[in-house]
Amino acid sequence: MRTDIEFASNGVTLRGWLYRPDVSTDTAPLVVMTHGFAGVKEWVAPFAEVFRAAGLACLVYDHPGFGTSDGAPRFEVDPTAQIEGYRDAVTFAQTLDGIDPDRIAVWGTSYAGAHVLVVAATDRRVRAAVSQVPLTAGWATVTRLVPSVMLPTLHAAIAEDRAARLAGKPHTMIKAASDDPTELAAMPGLEVYEWLMANGPKARTWRNEVTLSSVDKFQSYAPEAFVSRVSPTPLLMIVAEQDTLTPTEVALRSYAEALEPKQLALVPGGHFAVYEEQFDRAAGVACDFLRHRLTA
Repeated sequence: MRTDIEFASNGVTLRGWLYRPDVSTDTAPLVVMTHGFAGVKEWVAPFAEVFRAAGLACLVYDHPGFGTSDGAPRFEVDPTAQIEGYRDAVTFAQTLDGIDPDRIAVWGTSYAGAHVLVVAATDRRVRAAVSQVPLTAGWATVTRLVPSVMLPTLHAAIAEDRAARLAGKPHTMIKAASDDPTELAAMPGLEVYEWLMANGPKARTWRNEVTLSSVDKFQSYAPEAFVSRVSPTPLLMIVAEQDTLTPTEVALRSYAEALEPKQLALVPGGHFAVYEEQFDRAAGVACDFLRHRLTA
């Protein structure tokens, strides 16, 4: 029940999979889904399988520059381009046979959990939004992940990279995660490194690298400005209770700023628990929410 798809976004071809439910209907509701920072669509696929089994179609794809999608530079995490990708995916989904163009939701995890807040706040075609273990505040999260004594070093590296690119040199690449606390990495911490090393290589297109300019864009990203604008679109936020990558307290403050209708699901564990021991719980609550909002 999974077929390959591709669509255009800002002149770039994005590729992914379309999941259709087992039960045949004239028009099915659909969930647009994609991965987080430095990820690939394979990490999202297990959630799509749960939703498909419950009667929801799913459109799962790679962000520009990642996985099987086109886009240059490779491994550039650009929130603006990724948000446009979501909106173009919604447009593409509305053209598909057997899909109800008026019953489309967006689901995002981690960094993409921020994107769905922006998309739902600015695109009223979206009927519901699920934001899982989300980044909800760019600078607040950067200052949690990067020690204050390291910020001057980071900013100096960003400035040097900008100067090099102006001179025609390629983007500076850094590791997405590292087990060396002294090494500049996009997502510091041993927890991140161990999870990525255990799961990333399972997808042949994954690499443990991003452009340094991805971090520059990260510190400039302010999804918190859109949280209160999601309403009246229904919002489900799934937050891990011991999340240090997208800190729990930051996400909960953002949830408090969201207006009704909204729903909060707290799950035990850290950031990656939703993909592991808490997968059934996270996928289940999202599935129930989406079915209620898209099939009621």
